[in-house]
Amino acid sequence: MTEQKTEIIFNSQVASGTFLMGMRSPEIIAEAAPGQFVMIRVSPGLDPILRRPFSICGIQRDDIFLVLYRVIGKGTLALSRVTQGETLSVLGPLGRGFNLPEKGRKAILVSGGIGIAPLIFLAQKMHDMDILFLSGYRSKKEIVPVGWAGLSGIKTFISTDDGTIGHKGPITDLLETDISGSSHEIPFVFSCGPLPMLKRVAETTLEHQIPCQVSVETHMACGLGACQGCAVRTSSQVNRTYFHVCQDGPVFDSRSLDWKNL
Repeated sequence: MTEQKTEIIFNSQVASGTFLMGMRSPEIIAEAAPGQFVMIRVSPGLDPILRRPFSICGIQRDDIFLVLYRVIGKGTLALSRVTQGETLSVLGPLGRGFNLPEKGRKAILVSGGIGIAPLIFLAQKMHDMDILFLSGYRSKKEIVPVGWAGLSGIKTFISTDDGTIGHKGPITDLLETDISGSSHEIPFVFSCGPLPMLKRVAETTLEHQIPCQVSVETHMACGLGACQGCAVRTSSQVNRTYFHVCQDGPVFDSRSLDWKNL
């Protein structure tokens, strides 16, 4: 884990209300794994005073890590106004990331909205594997282009809630279709997105006895486990009552969470 002033290399809008930021830090890149996150002080000053958590979205060259974010409040609005050459205080990488499957196994990546961020980094690490990337959005205007990530050889399918492009309906429809149509191979599923989507992914994979890891999005104040504010209930398979997303996650085996009480 590193805390440092990190230079902004670019901060560009890539979709409606969505930005991709590149930050120079060979130190963070050297430690980062897909699924981990960083805590960023989103403005050079002290307003807002609390850092914000962001998944590491990927890497460029050997010195730039990427953060994908949507402007939804005061903190992300301040971040969107940061310009090239400025520096921000960054703490990371934090949390537990994805466990990569052995080579030769099929991987299905299922994202919803901005939840695509950690899965892009994961896909970069699994570029030589058989990957199916399923990405769901509310509308065509929110689709995040991923050409910069070097994922051109990966099979990708998109769904939109309003049907403006791709499958009309939730992305979990496509997951269920693929799983139902596979008669022999058991894939690994990795997912990140809104809670209702994650619940459906967990239900589907549990029903078919398919291993699944989910990256849970939740509010974090410190990112270090000190504030105890990001607790989620565990399932009966776990010998404890709560996980703390910032320390025990944000990536979990889907079987370890109590989905009825999330």
